[in-house]
Amino acid sequence: MSVNSRAAFLHGASAAIMTYGYLNLPDMIANIRMAEMKGGHFAFLTVQGLCLAWATMILSLGTDLVPTSSALRTAKRTLLMIALPVAIVVSVVYWGLLLFMPNMILMSDPETTTPTSSSRVPRPEQLPLQVDLAIHAVPAISMFVDFYFFESRYSKAASRRGVLVLSAVCSIWYSTWVEYCASFNGFFPYPFLTHNPFPIRVAIYVAATLFAAVSFMGLNAAHP
Repeated sequence: MSVNSRAAFLHGASAAIMTYGYLNLPDMIANIRMAEMKGGHFAFLTVQGLCLAWATMILSLGTDLVPTSSALRTAKRTLLMIALPVAIVVSVVYWGLLLFMPNMILMSDPETTTPTSSSRVPRPEQLPLQVDLAIHAVPAISMFVDFYFFESRYSKAASRRGVLVLSAVCSIWYSTWVEYCASFNGFFPYPFLTHNPFPIRVAIYVAATLFAAVSFMGLNAAHP
């Protein structure tokens, strides 16, 4: 079987762009050194989702180069069911809040700021546009294009029960992890978590989980 050059280009280019985004993450955010913050960059769902998307693109490139490998394809499709819903949540929440309530998504120095409804955000807190797009847009866009143009749709059982289970597992992992990190740091990496009590945070985790699963079900149902 010949290599699909268009698919290989998408997967290789996407992985390269995401690598660029990760390597250019700032060492300090809101006057907080990531090396001194529990969890560092990996306290952010964005970065965990970026790594999942990167691994999905690498596996996809592997299936392009070795199209006869059923093990690679199975691993890629399984990881895609995890990475794509996470990327959808990251992109929708990030860009939505950045446009309408930036103070709820861009972390401020917890020592010098207090919760506010102001839409004004200090310029230093914002990532350079090319890095912002590489980590908050490219993962979702690249996997969306990959799914619709180079992958077949999932079975109803996989797209419903499977994605619900995987989304729930990811949600439990991240919510437990971010709560653990916050117990040391005294704040969350996202202000909309810092500014809400535990019951509301639980509701946010559950809502994000359901949104991720339902979004994937919708994308799968619309797949030609």
